[in-house]
Amino acid sequence: MTTAPRTSGKTSAVPRRRVRRRKPESDVSQLKENVVAEPPPGPLSAEEVRDVDIAEEAQAVGADIVPRVSIAVDAPATLLSDWDYHLFNEGSHHRLWEKLGSHPMERDGVAGTLFAVWAPNAASVSVVGDWNGWNPRSDSLESRGVSGIWEGFIPHVHKGMKYKYHIASRHGGYEVDKADPLAVHDETPPHTASIVWDLDYEWHDEAWMRERAARNALTAPISIYELHVGSWRRTLDGQPLTYREIAGPLAEYARKMNFTHVELMPVMEHPFYGSWGYQVTGFFAPTSRYGTPQDLMFMIDVLHQNGIGVIFDWVPSHFPADQHGLSYFDGTHLYEHADPRKGFHPDWGSLIFNYGRNEVRSFLLSSALYWLGVYHADGLRVDAVASMLYLDYSRQAGEWIPNEFGGRENIEAIDFLRRMNQDIYKVHPDVQVIAEESTAWPMVSRPTYVGGLGFGLKWDMGWMHDTLAYFSKEPVHRKFHHNDLTFRMMYAFTENFALPLSHDEVVYGKGSLLRKMPGDEWQKFANLRLLFAHMVSQPGKKLVFMGGEFGQWSEWNHDVSIDWHLLDFLPHAALQRWVEDLNRTYRDTPALYELDTSSEGFEWIDCCDSENSILALLRKSRSEPQRPVAVVLNFTPVPRYNYAIGVPEGGRWAEVLNSDAPLYGGSGQGNMGGVEAAPIPLHGRRWSINLTLPPLGAVFMAHEPE
Repeated sequence: MTTAPRTSGKTSAVPRRRVRRRKPESDVSQLKENVVAEPPPGPLSAEEVRDVDIAEEAQAVGADIVPRVSIAVDAPATLLSDWDYHLFNEGSHHRLWEKLGSHPMERDGVAGTLFAVWAPNAASVSVVGDWNGWNPRSDSLESRGVSGIWEGFIPHVHKGMKYKYHIASRHGGYEVDKADPLAVHDETPPHTASIVWDLDYEWHDEAWMRERAARNALTAPISIYELHVGSWRRTLDGQPLTYREIAGPLAEYARKMNFTHVELMPVMEHPFYGSWGYQVTGFFAPTSRYGTPQDLMFMIDVLHQNGIGVIFDWVPSHFPADQHGLSYFDGTHLYEHADPRKGFHPDWGSLIFNYGRNEVRSFLLSSALYWLGVYHADGLRVDAVASMLYLDYSRQAGEWIPNEFGGRENIEAIDFLRRMNQDIYKVHPDVQVIAEESTAWPMVSRPTYVGGLGFGLKWDMGWMHDTLAYFSKEPVHRKFHHNDLTFRMMYAFTENFALPLSHDEVVYGKGSLLRKMPGDEWQKFANLRLLFAHMVSQPGKKLVFMGGEFGQWSEWNHDVSIDWHLLDFLPHAALQRWVEDLNRTYRDTPALYELDTSSEGFEWIDCCDSENSILALLRKSRSEPQRPVAVVLNFTPVPRYNYAIGVPEGGRWAEVLNSDAPLYGGSGQGNMGGVEAAPIPLHGRRWSINLTLPPLGAVFMAHEPE
């Protein structure tokens, strides 16, 4: 006889049999039917036969049987796997936008949206939006346990609907409505809701994507045009252009001016327009001031189709304290440090990410990979790296907490930056990650495996400060500050440098580049042409902020367009032509870019003529070793005749650029297109050439091999 059936866990009830004698074959057949709850048609598989054999052995010793059965379960709606939970909580997930946030989809034939948000200290989370009257009791999410994620599918919520998360904290009865940290589209400020959206777009930049590894290489010419989308160009009634409206004109202008890349000041959503985008609330959402995500994709697509790379400014160093943003997200200091000595930035009144929290690292890693992958960005310029590296950045004694070893280095941020660069270059080896780092921190642009931070390039802030300080001086005094120009070569190849003349130098009372130059109007323009020539002559990639290329008189103002009307005046149009031709020569001359990051590509010819404020240098390449370029710069308004410099090759040296040409607004003094080298040794070289050096001018002399 059989005993009363009993169940084991959540499986189907199966009779328990106690063996007292050998069963007839008919009983064994019955046992097989009990073990295999839903036998498939045809012969049993090897696994099923093994299960039956195990069951028979268990019967022989009187053991309970826990059968394999198929159970219909109403699985929860989710995009998350166990692997996602592991990577997220470990701090190594870099595709969170595919898992968290809002995702329009169908479930059981019903259209709706799946929502997911990280709020580990919440007692409950619901989605409020324009479909439910912003009622926090209508659409609750389910907790996904120790992961801290809340998730749920809400039917009939579709693309374009606005929403927030209503979070009720476990602490102190705190309740708040928060924008989605992983939203891909947000309302236009001052409104703060997130918008259900998708990322569908058909790209047409296949040719660029195939070639961009070569375009972004350290051995390639990189001349960057930095701009602010909202104030580059405006409509007649003063409104900013949309992403789609700016796409064509920007691509045409960058191409005309021979820039290789544009760098966009942050286009991530930000509540305060006056922050220029550097206080971000939407780390996955482009600002809707200028259009939708697809509109921004279109703009990038057009630039790529015109051969122009796109670099995004990206800000992982801090975020604003706006209530709808990341601050105090679930009633705790979730994204930021709780202690203001580590979590509050005194310069900007913003909050600092807790880089030691694994989930925050996953959030930031995902943001970086998101812009590079989804938006086809060709690089990231990482803002305010120095503020991340130092615990005492902009703090007085007693206002900061030392690290575990008693030092001032932020070990958690250092580890994050290294991991970020490793992940980026692993997934996108054809991009550049550029550090805006203003201190002497070593090996910023060296690989992590030798102890570096792993960036591709670093802004040379020292060059910028020294150079602008020198150019601001009257020429008669420059001979006493000659070292401001020459000191850079003491460290020029310790990093992979970019030379920035950025937006930071033309705001807050600093004056425009043209205003910084001394002298009368003619001398100001001549000095600015000389400044651009000096930048191109130096090893390192180049960056110019919008308006500087045609000599804007006023400081940059984010509320108005740059002063395009100035191009109606000859000096400004001539300066613009100089930058256009300077960029063209730079792009067409390997000696000026190929060895930017190697000392093999640079030699001083004469760096000691401080009395005359003249520099002479030589640039070289591997691909065209017989075509070096000698650059001679005269930093005074006194022309120099029969000025001799030593050169490594005989033959003709062509004057490929002269900043004093009448075409550029100069006085027309130069070398009649080129000179012949004489076999007269000078400056340690077998040959020499005699040059006319124009006032406040630069000449570029390229050797022409026979």
